[in-house]
Amino acid sequence: MMKSNFVFVALRLRILLDTNLLISLHFVYKMAKLFLLLGGNLGDKEQIFSKARHRLQEELGAIIEVSSIYETEPWGFDCEDLFWNQVLVIETKLLPVEVLKFTKAIELELGRIRKAARYSSRLIDIDLLFYDDLVFHEPDLELPHPRMIDRRFVLEPLAEVAADFVHPVFKQSIIGLLEDCSDSLAVKRLID
Repeated sequence: MMKSNFVFVALRLRILLDTNLLISLHFVYKMAKLFLLLGGNLGDKEQIFSKARHRLQEELGAIIEVSSIYETEPWGFDCEDLFWNQVLVIETKLLPVEVLKFTKAIELELGRIRKAARYSSRLIDIDLLFYDDLVFHEPDLELPHPRMIDRRFVLEPLAEVAADFVHPVFKQSIIGLLEDCSDSLAVKRLID
């Protein structure tokens, strides 16, 4: 199991007595391993995914692993256009909320238009799956991704790059979650 992503290296407290209280915290944290899922079913998917990988590396940090691209049926709605999905593993110094801010900005930059319907066709979708083994619940962000264990289109590419990674909530490896997944939608490996 991975250790928590924050390692406090130095802590300095400076207290000024009187009416002023100044506390300054100086800390350094290790690089976090971030797992992202790219998805999309509209436009030139090869070009959009390439641009997304480039922009993510510019903003978040080094991409250290990339799964194959998988072609998948739409999940949660009917559509003739098949999706592409790919998992990226990135080493980042950014905090999860900062990562979310950048991924949403990159989606917009690449032409993503958010619709009222949760499940719909899109040029690009960038989902945060894991941030090390952090369990995080806020209105705009949940880690690990709360619905990933029900989706073969997430688990197949994730198992390719992190088969033995243990889900911090379900305490099961990715390959184990994939074996137990009841999602029967087709997932086809396309491109290495």
